[in-house]
Amino acid sequence: VQLQASGGGLVQPGGSLRLSCTASGNIFNINLMGWYRQVPGGQREPVAIETTGRPTTYSDSVKGRFTVSRDNTRNTVYLNMSSLNPDDTAKYYCYAILQRTPQDAQFAYWGQGTQVTVSS
Repeated sequence: VQLQASGGGLVQPGGSLRLSCTASGNIFNINLMGWYRQVPGGQREPVAIETTGRPTTYSDSVKGRFTVSRDNTRNTVYLNMSSLNPDDTAKYYCYAILQRTPQDAQFAYWGQGTQVTVSS
């Protein structure tokens, strides 16, 4: 199983970006998909998590500005980011908890990360 993220880049303050992450490989069921972010020297922190059958959760710092959504037919999660500010600058990692087969336990997987830089 691999998670491939894309969509990062350089954006001016107040701008918008959309990140995508697709899970590929032998996948039976995805229970959770979401996004974390990390700055150099800092801890990886959750940004937005979508869990099947549960309310979506957002960090307080992005509520009202970021929206996470999933396309289950494509095993893809999106992060729509608006009103970006320099504090949003970080490497963004997609994350998934999934089963590869009906008999399998659930395992966690990370994408490779995509850099988002907010600067004028």
